[in-house]
Amino acid sequence: MPRLTERFGVARFDADEQYKQALAYYQKSQLNEAILAMEKAIELLPKNSEYYAARGFFYLEDGTNKKALADFTRALQLYPYEVLALYGQGVIAYKAKKWDEAITHFTEAYRADPQRPETLYYLALSQHHNSQNDLALAAMRQASALFAAAGDKRQADAERWVRQLEKIITQPPT
Repeated sequence: MPRLTERFGVARFDADEQYKQALAYYQKSQLNEAILAMEKAIELLPKNSEYYAARGFFYLEDGTNKKALADFTRALQLYPYEVLALYGQGVIAYKAKKWDEAITHFTEAYRADPQRPETLYYLALSQHHNSQNDLALAAMRQASALFAAAGDKRQADAERWVRQLEKIITQPPT
C-alpha cells in the first residue's frame, strides 16, 4: 500500500522538485549535487524509472560506470523502454569496445524513441567498429537529418562521418 503522502501526491511533487533541481545542477556541471538531488527524488518516489535513469546518466558523466550500470538496470526493471537507460547501457558497452552489446542497446533505445539522433549516431559508430558499414551509413544519415532538423551543431560531425563511411564503402578492398 502506498504511503499516505504518495496518495495525495505530496511525495510526487517533492520528488519532481528534487528532479528539477538535479537537472539544474547538471546544467551547471555540478554532478555531485545533481546525484544527491536524484537520491532524494528516488527516496521520495522509489518506483520512478526516469529518476534511476537520470542518476545513472549523471554517474556515467562522472565516470562511475558501475553505479551508472546499476541504475540503468534498475530503471529497466521498472520500465523496460526507458530510453535514457538503454542509451546509457549502450554508451558503457561502446566505451568498453563491446560492439555487439552496444549495437543491441542502441537498437533497443532507437526502437523506444526513433527521434533521438544521439542514439542513431552511436549505433552507427558501433556498427562501423563492427564492420557493418552499410548499416552504419544508413544510421548516420538518419542521425544527421535529425540533428539538422533540431538545429543541433553535432550535425556537422555526423555529416563528416557520412562522408567517411561513403568513402569506406566505395573504396575497393586492398
